[in-house]
Amino acid sequence: MHRFHRLVGVSNRGVVVACDTNGAACWLAGKSQQRWLSASPQTKPKERAAAAPTVNTSFMANLFRGEIEPLQVFPFPDSLNPDQKEMIGSLIDPVTKFFDGYDPVKAEKNGGPDEATFQSMWEMGLMGMQAPEEYGGLALPNTGYARMGELVGAADLGLAVVFGAHQSIGWKGVLLYGTEEQKRKYLPQVVTGGTIACFCLTEPSSGSDAGSIRSRAVKSADGSHYVLNGSKIWISGGGLADIFTVFAQTEVTDPKTGQKKDKVTAFIVERGFGGVTSGPPEDKMGIKCSNTAEVYFDDVKIPAENVLGGEGNGFKVAMNILNNGRFGMSGTLAGTMAHCIRKAAEHATTRVQFGQKIENFGNVQEKLARMAMHQYVSQSMGYMISGNMDAGHTDYHLEAAISKIFSSEAAWYVCDEAIQILGGNGFMKSSGLEKFLRDIRIYRIFEGANDILRLFVTLTGIQYAGSHLKELQRAFKNPTANLGLIFKEGSRRAVRSIGYGGTDLSTFVVDPLKESAALCADSIDRFSKTIEALLIKHGKGIVDQQFLLIRLADSAIDIYGMSCVLSRASKAVRENNPSAEHELLMAKAWCVEANDRVRINIRRVNNGVFVKNYDTMSAIAKNICARQGIVQSNPVGIA
Repeated sequence: MHRFHRLVGVSNRGVVVACDTNGAACWLAGKSQQRWLSASPQTKPKERAAAAPTVNTSFMANLFRGEIEPLQVFPFPDSLNPDQKEMIGSLIDPVTKFFDGYDPVKAEKNGGPDEATFQSMWEMGLMGMQAPEEYGGLALPNTGYARMGELVGAADLGLAVVFGAHQSIGWKGVLLYGTEEQKRKYLPQVVTGGTIACFCLTEPSSGSDAGSIRSRAVKSADGSHYVLNGSKIWISGGGLADIFTVFAQTEVTDPKTGQKKDKVTAFIVERGFGGVTSGPPEDKMGIKCSNTAEVYFDDVKIPAENVLGGEGNGFKVAMNILNNGRFGMSGTLAGTMAHCIRKAAEHATTRVQFGQKIENFGNVQEKLARMAMHQYVSQSMGYMISGNMDAGHTDYHLEAAISKIFSSEAAWYVCDEAIQILGGNGFMKSSGLEKFLRDIRIYRIFEGANDILRLFVTLTGIQYAGSHLKELQRAFKNPTANLGLIFKEGSRRAVRSIGYGGTDLSTFVVDPLKESAALCADSIDRFSKTIEALLIKHGKGIVDQQFLLIRLADSAIDIYGMSCVLSRASKAVRENNPSAEHELLMAKAWCVEANDRVRINIRRVNNGVFVKNYDTMSAIAKNICARQGIVQSNPVGIA
């Protein structure tokens, strides 16, 4: 059974496409067709069975099976050695001072940082934070990158995009997939040499559906080079970059069958190759400090040695670059939220209305508490994932997608509430919050639109759960040899059926959080039971049930958020952290509300009234699209 972990997109016909862990096969499913597309269709079943099975240690993937795999959540990871912590700590003061002297308003008006700011960024190593020292980088672990992200996120999200587009995705492919020759040639240029790199994937016809790109690279007859033609849109840094990671269709011959097919290949392209041009900077809602432009490739001659990650492996390269860097958004946006909370708290403690400071009003207190909890959850997710990555774990893609969804939506909520607390002052540009709100909006769209990532989370988890049901089916065909598995599953289902659940997280948390852990466990049991029931009911047709999938994704997000804060707050108590009592308060309050949301979402998934109402809403949407606008007539009869 294939296990996929990357969603390509959802077409206008409702077709969902996802790839397995190694890019070898894709699941294409929709109302018109459902099938596996394999890059090696001639592989025999016995050969597949002989392959060594891999153990998935993802906390969320296993929850879809109704199983607890605590390795990547409990206890909260602390993967850095003392030298790494000291090194990261030594950067905090100089980087903070650098941002204290930085003017985000000026940078926005100028369309980017000035030359002096760029020069300082290069000199401080901020453009090569995770590059190895041998190439001039700081060699920061993922946790260090997240910490630096918090600092830039509190200063300017436009500048955060400048940082991220360059190193989180721009040259990250060279670091992850480059040959030694490619690394020696290109990393020094982009780490310390003042050369901007960018990531070129999106095209007019392919946004979330990355597999539908039309740019094409044709290999020469002698195999020495490729000729690239095509264009890319909305490329961060596209007008400034001299080195591009570009994805294009290439004709690839299957070595086993001899069959030729188009597959995406990644290339390292230099502007100096000729034929590379850029359009004018885009006029955007936000992140105006970051250059965004179209990039055109006209008969660009690319040496064959500039293929990145192997011919035909471009889709895998692109998705792993995005997956690898996605966790960083949680850190960056946690910094943004912390800044907004400071602004709101400063105002609440000084603003007097009706004879008292507004910090005493229950409505304001509730806003501040929810803002703080959203920031706490986002930060916890970011450091949970980065810590696991630093520990060498590789099964983090579901969690990284969840953290991106949550933090981007939490940041919008927190900034919007901060503006509300400041009232008219918050609406003024002088507060700085207006700019943050505009900048935040893109984070729900780029590096995986949240709508697509929600489907990715649910479909990936369901696929993993489905493979477990297949395993049970096989076990029942030979029950004598599989009694252990059958009895284990039967016991678990029996416990669930009488309403007691089967999950116990109490051993992982400190005593003050036992009740909160029980709420999280309740959510897990309701979630897992629903997943199983939907798989049995819909089978492969579940991919067409987006109303259900989205609510399952929201439940998964809440469960992961609860798990992260339970783990982090327990760590704070065990280590006698000065903020431990405050963290306990936030973890408790969050679990109460998150469990309530899970219950609501699961009830809607299982309630036929809500499912039927989705059909009603679908009909409304079709009417609107048919008219390309509102359908109803004026209520008083005026045309």
